[in-house]
Amino acid sequence: MLFAVLARKAYARNLQYRGSHLLHNAVSAVFGFIYASIWTGLGTDSSLGEYGAKGIVGYIAFNQASLWITQFMTNGLGLEQSVRTGQIAVDLMRPVHLFYQAMCREWGQVWYQFLYKFIPIYVLYYFIFSLQLPQKASVYGWTAIALVFAAYISICMNYLIGVAALWTTESRWFYWVSYSLSMLLSGFFIPLEWLPGWLRTVSFYTPYPYLLYYPTRIYLQLEEGTVVLGALAWGIGFTCVCLAVTHWVRKKLEVQGG
Repeated sequence: MLFAVLARKAYARNLQYRGSHLLHNAVSAVFGFIYASIWTGLGTDSSLGEYGAKGIVGYIAFNQASLWITQFMTNGLGLEQSVRTGQIAVDLMRPVHLFYQAMCREWGQVWYQFLYKFIPIYVLYYFIFSLQLPQKASVYGWTAIALVFAAYISICMNYLIGVAALWTTESRWFYWVSYSLSMLLSGFFIPLEWLPGWLRTVSFYTPYPYLLYYPTRIYLQLEEGTVVLGALAWGIGFTCVCLAVTHWVRKKLEVQGG
């Protein structure tokens, strides 16, 4: 099965860098600890809404670990570099859809980061902050579904960013714009209900809340699992856009140097 082959190769490639990735984990854990400490301090003078001082720490811990499987994707799924080298022409000639190729490879990386980044970081937080785990098996199931949809939406967004390199010599800035918006509108820095009214409204009309906010609230049992239907709708929409864009790419291919 091609999906398994491409995903496995991407997973194996990441295994070669496990040592350096341990440093990433340490840095990520430190940042999460800083955020949690800040909110713990704020919680001494405020009830922090429905979260409470303990709940907001759990929110930050799960958010910080989830970043590695819903946010930290390969920039443009590597398509920008492929355009620069001309490899994109070969990729488009293969009897496999370009979107399918890029998506399969990225799922291998997502699986690697789940095993070697998400789990170690969250286990560390579990012991440091004495986090409470959900007691219902259904919560884990809905959370897993929400995270899968979140990863898929992020893959689609990065694919569109990467494909943009076919029309512009530099698409990297699209990635950083999307990343900046995501940090704010996904509920990473602050729960979305605490944003100013107009900004909160804007955020709910974007796919970003489905990357972190909703999966985390499902895990904390503050949201019903059926909220993933919104993520499903976004996933279907992004799939259609990715397929349409790839169709245009096949009609007009332009790479640097020729």
